Amino acid sequence: MRTQLRKQFARWAPRLGEDHVLDLTLLDQIGGTTPTPAREDEMNAGGLANSFVPGRNLLFFTFAATVADRRGLSVLIGGMCETDFSAYPDCRDNALKSLQVALSLGMDTAMMIDTPLMWLDKAETWAMTEKLGGEPLIDLVVEHTHSCYLGDREHRHEWGYGCGMCPSCNLRGEGYRSWLAS
Repeated sequence: MRTQLRKQFARWAPRLGEDHVLDLTLLDQIGGTTPTPAREDEMNAGGLANSFVPGRNLLFFTFAATVADRRGLSVLIGGMCETDFSAYPDCRDNALKSLQVALSLGMDTAMMIDTPLMWLDKAETWAMTEKLGGEPLIDLVVEHTHSCYLGDREHRHEWGYGCGMCPSCNLRGEGYRSWLAS
């Protein structure tokens, strides 16, 4: 996607750093993305989504902070939003603010976690996409991103790729349709 951003939005190119891809398949060693049946029942009873992987976003930000520090950067951007937040504790504003403090103290440098989508619903996120880059950015997001819990890149919908049935696909699809109707 970064290559497409550079091509289609040349004015943004100078602000986009080089990719740094980490192999995080080690997460599979601690449970992957599917909880055990017993844990799933427990999580559902407590109001957590059965797709919640404890600490996953906290780990992602910790790795990102390490890379950012080595590059002399101090702001980490996360795409968490309120529509995801209640069933995913590591997407909650308070958890991320606490992590920001912990990272700053643990790395002995100011580190900021910015979540510009935190208080937006999916329709508002699509509207922001349109405002920032118009149809070319919307097309890029539809074609090159997905949030499907199953990682489905085979089935393409008007709102992008995904299984079309998981909670994430439902949120994205409903938000897209709501944005189109507005």
